[in-house]
Amino acid sequence: MIQQYPSRLLEKAVQEFSKLPGIGRKTALRLVLFLIRQDTEAVDQLSSALTTLKHEVRFCSVCHNISDDDVCPICADHRRDASVVCVVENIQDVMAIENTQQFHGLYHVLGGIISPMDGIGPADLEIDSLVKRVAEGNIQEVILALSPTMEGDTTNFFIFRKLAPYEVKISIIARGISVGNELEYTDEITLGRSILNRTPFDGK
Repeated sequence: MIQQYPSRLLEKAVQEFSKLPGIGRKTALRLVLFLIRQDTEAVDQLSSALTTLKHEVRFCSVCHNISDDDVCPICADHRRDASVVCVVENIQDVMAIENTQQFHGLYHVLGGIISPMDGIGPADLEIDSLVKRVAEGNIQEVILALSPTMEGDTTNFFIFRKLAPYEVKISIIARGISVGNELEYTDEITLGRSILNRTPFDGK
């Protein structure tokens, strides 16, 4: 049954909130009603934060992580090991690995994984920029830290083939993570151990 709203403004707000991932119309309604009960200043601050985020947020020119500047704090940190680069699917994975405090190298955010069913091919990802970074000769090891799914494995193999001409060690995180799981939802201890116990990747 289609829910009737007492206000067109309320209905419009619910429609917009329900476009967010994981937010159904009931949850959207609760969020909108919560905001209505808040002070105007609090709602204005939320609106301002979202608008500023959209207009001013940048992506690191090196690793493609979210950043306030041209180069993100991780890439700009000279204490990190620039000879090791961890390849991840998205920004959430960077945050998950950082929370383990077990990795001290740099990152490369692909912006997704190869998924023909979703219309995502290699050209849609930041793979060429990864190859360019490796070609510069400063990277000694590339860690493939993609989710252990069929799409993740396909992406691993594609990257392995692209990096084959270069003298760089390619490793993959240990499979302490269950096959089919998303990396960002893995607990920190398991994820940290998977990074530390990474194994050479031979393309199989």
